[in-house]
Amino acid sequence: MSHYAGPLLTRPTADALLAARDAGATLWTGSLDLGQTRGEASLGTDGWQWKGEHYPYPHKLKDRSIYYWDGEEFATVSRFSGSLIKLVPTEWGAPTFEIDGIKMLPTAKESPFEDARRKVALVEPRGKALLDTCGGLGYFAACCLEAGVARMQSFEKNPDVLWLRTLNPWSPDPDSAAAGGRLQLTHADVSQAITQVADASVDALLHDPPRFGIAGELYSQVFYDQLARVLRRGGRMFHYTGSPNKLTSDRDVPREVARRLEKAGFKAQLALDGVLAVRR
Repeated sequence: MSHYAGPLLTRPTADALLAARDAGATLWTGSLDLGQTRGEASLGTDGWQWKGEHYPYPHKLKDRSIYYWDGEEFATVSRFSGSLIKLVPTEWGAPTFEIDGIKMLPTAKESPFEDARRKVALVEPRGKALLDTCGGLGYFAACCLEAGVARMQSFEKNPDVLWLRTLNPWSPDPDSAAAGGRLQLTHADVSQAITQVADASVDALLHDPPRFGIAGELYSQVFYDQLARVLRRGGRMFHYTGSPNKLTSDRDVPREVARRLEKAGFKAQLALDGVLAVRR
């Protein structure tokens, strides 16, 4: 799937375009790719131009939504096929996404991209072969490419999340020059696909599964045994857990995960909002 190259609008961006036009300006300078770059749009009475293409002024855009040009109108970056999957703007530029209204990436204190960069640094990806179990928007992958990963296999189960990636300029394009052929993105359920990954064939692992209630199989002893099988001895893994149910049931998911990983053959310790484990 090729990446979208047109403008992306949020309500503040659209308001700024209209305000500039109403003030009599003929040019507007700002970002039309969620803060990745800045550029100029030429303003007319009935529409505006960007990168040689003409667009109408949008009206009545909603907060907490991102819009793309679908060839006829500015449509929300969202899909519904059993669950509502939606790209959601943040104050940091890099967006998060929601599934049925549940935010999938942390954004309260920092950019989800910066959050991913801190976690990726724990597994030291430079020069390594890395497995990314649950690709999501691809922020782990982008940070690994930035950090000099040698090659990376990333799995994503949800086709609508893969579609979001093609519209999100912060998501890496496996076919881009920046990726240099180092990123392989596969549409597959990693709980099944992991059985086809060779023994001790990866140097590092990143595991960022959905919460336990959605994807309990990705927290199972069976799956952790598979992760131990494919990771070479001494290889590092970061496993995002968060702290689900801790306040309501006293359940300590990070420590439960650490115990299972220890049983699978890892040395595990709590780190950031998850578990850092080293293959013994």
